[in-house]
Amino acid sequence: MAVSMVKGQRISLEKPGGGGLTKVRMGLGWDAIKKKGFFGSREQEIDLDATVVVYAGDQIADVVYFGQLTSRDGSIRHTGDNRTGAGDGDDETIQVDLARLPVHVTSLVFVVNSFQGQTFNEVANAFCRLVDDQTGAELARYTLTGGGSHTAMVMARIYRNGDAWKMNAIGEPAMGRTFQDILPTLSAHA
Repeated sequence: MAVSMVKGQRISLEKPGGGGLTKVRMGLGWDAIKKKGFFGSREQEIDLDATVVVYAGDQIADVVYFGQLTSRDGSIRHTGDNRTGAGDGDDETIQVDLARLPVHVTSLVFVVNSFQGQTFNEVANAFCRLVDDQTGAELARYTLTGGGSHTAMVMARIYRNGDAWKMNAIGEPAMGRTFQDILPTLSAHA
């Protein structure tokens, strides 16, 4: 059963009945707000980009995004860039093999940026969700609600807690077209 997360909430990624998850998928979905005009409403295209920044302590160890679809060690894979938000469900996904992550990796911070600079006031139905990639079961969902004049958001963090992994819903707005633009904001969540 999926947990509907709120900003700041933390959950364990332990499986019911014991044992940790080994493969997860972070999905990002969104729609463009329909613009009303003289001849009716029309949909615009919104190019949101999902990125995961991999940390070893407070240092960036790797980044997976539309420009680098696979981590250097092969444990993380981005499924590709959706430049419109068209379609239902996940528009972009990042698959993570937690068991293959190097031992020095302490956290994964997931962010979303509006590459064309459109604000979240122009985005509807935005969410991120964590899925057990082996069973397809949705584990947690965080709705990115409220719009806003920001162009980026730090969505969530998956982090080591001893031998286990946990997830933290962050939901912090930021300004930037790419993950590089918001690195100072990201470092607070490493």
